Amino acid sequence: MTENTLNAETLFGYTTEQRNEGSKNIDSSTTLEIVTIINNEDKKVAGAVGEILVEIAALIDDIVNSFRNGGRLFYIGAGTSGRLGVLDASECPPTYGVDPGMVVGLIAGGRDALTSSIEAAEDRAEEGVAELKHHGFTAKDVLVGITASGQAPYVLGALDYARNLGSVTGAISCNANSKTFDYVNHKLYVNVGPEVVTGSTRMKSGTAQKLVLNMLTTASMVRIGKVYKNLMVDLKPVNHKLILRSIRLISEVTGCSKEQAEEAFAASKKQPKLAIVMVLMGVGADEAEKLLSEANGHISSIVNTRKVD
Repeated sequence: MTENTLNAETLFGYTTEQRNEGSKNIDSSTTLEIVTIINNEDKKVAGAVGEILVEIAALIDDIVNSFRNGGRLFYIGAGTSGRLGVLDASECPPTYGVDPGMVVGLIAGGRDALTSSIEAAEDRAEEGVAELKHHGFTAKDVLVGITASGQAPYVLGALDYARNLGSVTGAISCNANSKTFDYVNHKLYVNVGPEVVTGSTRMKSGTAQKLVLNMLTTASMVRIGKVYKNLMVDLKPVNHKLILRSIRLISEVTGCSKEQAEEAFAASKKQPKLAIVMVLMGVGADEAEKLLSEANGHISSIVNTRKVD
């Protein structure tokens, strides 16, 4: 089990704890100067993420492989990092129509930590392990630790546990000396440099983490057939707005009339992806389900097969 051996000398040597020369006089700046400083620093984030696209893609490939074999993706973090993981996980079901348990976000301190600061929770390594056990984490699942500095025992304990199970592990950190990297297959070091306000990792570090998390789930969902062209065809129409969007989507993809789209939507039991295949292929719901199953959920594969035929 990991222990919290962090000391002040080590902590203040981390990139995430360094002072930013570009913002050293921010307290005597005008409002416009302050937001300009922040904006100039934020511009560096996308470039830093761009430097590790190969590493991000490799992790995504393992996530996709896990999904295809019945596995799940877990995020684990503390503070801002944990909240970002929970946010990304919670947006997958409505956006891509996946089961809520397919992508899971865990945060030190539990649900209360989503809206309140429970800083000491990150120091308890055993709680990260307990959370994984509670969710029945197995070797088929993937665990991604999210932490700006990379030292939170809550995250380290969980990564150690997952690694020992033989699971795929990854870590997103903005510190080159991140301890998380000692426990993972995929090391995602996003070098955003010191924060505008020293140590305030909810800023550039948080932005970088959000960008990477967007990539992990979005690219994974695209790879398993949850997107056709660049359209969210597997969304869950759980309210009136999404019902209208679904009907428009069916019409846009297939070129059919609004009335035909409404009929297909109803016949598919409000499953826009299924309705699209029904209209494109001129088949009923059962046959459309069979075609999707054979194509591993990819509408493009069905369409391309028809073109070849």
